[in-house]
Amino acid sequence: MKTEPVEAALLKQIDLDRLPRHIAIIMDGNGRWAKRRHLPRIAGHRAGIRAVRQAVEASARVGVPYLTLYAFSVENWKRPHTEVKLLMSLLRQYLKKEIDELNQQNIRLEVIGRIQDLPQPVVQDLQNALEKTGANTGMRLVLALNYGARAELVDAVQELLDQAKRNGSITVDEKLLSEHLYTRGQPDPDLLIRTSGELRLSNFLLWQVAYAELWVTETLWPDFTQKDLFQAIIDFQKRERRYGGLALS
Repeated sequence: MKTEPVEAALLKQIDLDRLPRHIAIIMDGNGRWAKRRHLPRIAGHRAGIRAVRQAVEASARVGVPYLTLYAFSVENWKRPHTEVKLLMSLLRQYLKKEIDELNQQNIRLEVIGRIQDLPQPVVQDLQNALEKTGANTGMRLVLALNYGARAELVDAVQELLDQAKRNGSITVDEKLLSEHLYTRGQPDPDLLIRTSGELRLSNFLLWQVAYAELWVTETLWPDFTQKDLFQAIIDFQKRERRYGGLALS
């Protein structure tokens, strides 16, 4: 792929030795993108798939170890049935079409969320994609599907209660709780990107992003490109991370 001049200039500004280990993205703005063009909402979702490819390729190109995309939330079931059905169809299409590309880039697909509650054909396609990319050793692409941070915490607490019933009393600390989250074994996100200019977390990785750097862009998700991701990394590298420490003056 030919690198555009602006993109190449941004790449030169990135310190490859100081990359975020984990980038998480709230992909927002598909509906507004379609509305501005007098198109149905599903057209925005289709256009959003191109942005997914851009984010995945850009992250893999510079060597980001983990990329998590907020693809479908537990709240999304409240949308019109037709829209949800089309979203599931687009997800299945993505999984089938992108497996070869993911394998070529040595990207391993993972998934977090209440996957068991997704339609069975979607679950089957997910399992197939997970199996076919399971041997890859490069970037981990994590799809958050039927995901909600509060649901994740509820499920983690339920697992701990079940464990306590089997083994007697247990002492719960941050480490133990983290080991029962969907994201067990993954580093917490260092950088959280949100598109469309909204300033909220939308029930996404609430535990894990406690010390993440936030980067918000007015760009709607379908217009998000590799240049945007490179700029987010550059801005991230300019910040002094405090990990909860307050600068008092």
